[in-house]
Amino acid sequence: MGKTDTHIHTYYSGYNTKVGALRFPESVIDPSVQVDNARRNGVNVLCITDHNEVEGGFVAERYAKQFDDIEVVVGDEVMTDQGEVIGLWLTEKPKKFLTPEETVDIIHEQGGLAIAPHPFSVHVDGMQEKIFELPIEGFEVINGGHPDPYSNFFAKRVMDLYPGRWAETSGSDAHSICTTNYNWTEFPGTTAEDLRKAIINKTTVGKGVPAPVMGQFQWSYEVVWGGQKLMYQALRRKLEPVPGNELIAKCLRNTDMKNVTGIIMGFVYDVPFTGMLATLISTATLKRRAKKALKQIDERIAKVQKLIAEIDSKKFLALTGKDVGPLKEAAAEVELPRVITH
Repeated sequence: MGKTDTHIHTYYSGYNTKVGALRFPESVIDPSVQVDNARRNGVNVLCITDHNEVEGGFVAERYAKQFDDIEVVVGDEVMTDQGEVIGLWLTEKPKKFLTPEETVDIIHEQGGLAIAPHPFSVHVDGMQEKIFELPIEGFEVINGGHPDPYSNFFAKRVMDLYPGRWAETSGSDAHSICTTNYNWTEFPGTTAEDLRKAIINKTTVGKGVPAPVMGQFQWSYEVVWGGQKLMYQALRRKLEPVPGNELIAKCLRNTDMKNVTGIIMGFVYDVPFTGMLATLISTATLKRRAKKALKQIDERIAKVQKLIAEIDSKKFLALTGKDVGPLKEAAAEVELPRVITH
């Protein structure tokens, strides 16, 4: 079985993370560093999925060509107007803030595959039940950035209720090498083409567990220091623009005063225990949200089953011209043709 990480970020992901009044980079990791780290971890196929950007994937792909033990898939974690969707095997970045339907269509038009990241997240932009209406190839049953007891658990429960309907993936969602290799996806074969076939044929298997809270804490300090260094370089006029790198572009756009302020605020976060306190507070908040969601899990599962039955009923009507209502009984007797456009 091959090993892949289907959800990895680099410093091409931009400058979107906010903690109160502070604003931090998503990542300060060079694409080549993610490739080197993946090779050390025995990853055969690495999917670079920066936020609303594909350039980091192309950089990593070019870098990886010198090695014979790893391939890179160019991807993009695209923000739609109803949550995020990952496109893999892309040739250019899709526009952000389109509808999920439009975004998935664009991914497929490029010959790509669509995966829903953290679909049932209690704290980031997952598409929730919207994924059932979309022709996506799969969704994450394990997201490495979700240590809460609900998000991954619910995703896995839905996947297990409908075996063979979607490909299951497990992506680290790592913005740092500190949070990689805790979870991954296994697939028959070892090449990028093998992975593509496995996603289409629904033979992937999600493995591992979310990254520990300490890993997220390390990542937060990493991006603070990295951001400070870039702002300092910008102040000294020693920071050069890099195509597609929004993080560097923002530091260059900032006024000197803004960069100085950013460096000072970074030191506020760097004060011993401040980062740890912020991490503990966010973790406690996640657990509270997850605990509340767990109380309603059976009710939500029942709603999901009803929704999928209604969706299948409409598909059945479109294919056969027969209106059988929700396909609770009919689904057991009639197998709907699976349309694959790739």
